[in-house]
Amino acid sequence: MGMTHVDTAEMYGDAELVISEAIADRRDEVFLVDKVLPQNASHEGARAACERSLRRLGTDRLDCYLLHWRGPYPLAETFAAFEALKRAGAIRAWGVSNFDVDDLEEALAIAGPGEIACNQVLYHLQERAIEHAVLPWCEENGVAVVAYSPFGHGGFPGANTPGGRLLQEIAAAHGATPRQVALAFLTRHRSVFAIPKASNPAHVEENAGAGDLVLDDDEVARIDAAFPRGPRPRSLPMI
Repeated sequence: MGMTHVDTAEMYGDAELVISEAIADRRDEVFLVDKVLPQNASHEGARAACERSLRRLGTDRLDCYLLHWRGPYPLAETFAAFEALKRAGAIRAWGVSNFDVDDLEEALAIAGPGEIACNQVLYHLQERAIEHAVLPWCEENGVAVVAYSPFGHGGFPGANTPGGRLLQEIAAAHGATPRQVALAFLTRHRSVFAIPKASNPAHVEENAGAGDLVLDDDEVARIDAAFPRGPRPRSLPMI
């Protein structure tokens, strides 16, 4: 249905093995993203972790490889490993995850412009902290924002809540669903795309349907008021 971005990580249990089965004989049709754990992100550790993931995925390259979150190793060491993996053809690009602005500034100073492909961060209607600084920074510096858990972590607004009723009203006006409205709102920024979980074909179809939904300014303003982003937190939320 046109959604080819497949996201996984070495910490996601057997997800890499499941994906290996799903993309068998279809590798060129997907954009495959994996992540290295911080404790494995030394120069040699990251390269070894990538090789393990490639074996489990049954492929010879990743389209993008991310540092899952900051850990004990210097960013310069991890990024040097990523560059070595690029030169070897094991990855085509690299990025970061759960990076706040100070982390991004440090990463940019090390890597230089145009090298950080994306920053994968928590972003949903009830957690809009990235809009304060992370999202503007990424837009200014050409870094894509990948929104994980765009429906919240088991806490999507219920139909009997004020926010849920608003989503239902806007959805009805478009012949859509509340979750499609949520996705359309989150991806209204030019730099943002979302990676919603789908556990069955119906979920996939519903997610795909959000791609054609465009909210008008009034609808965006109403959702913004119903789900205020609140004050900037002292640290970037993550799960």
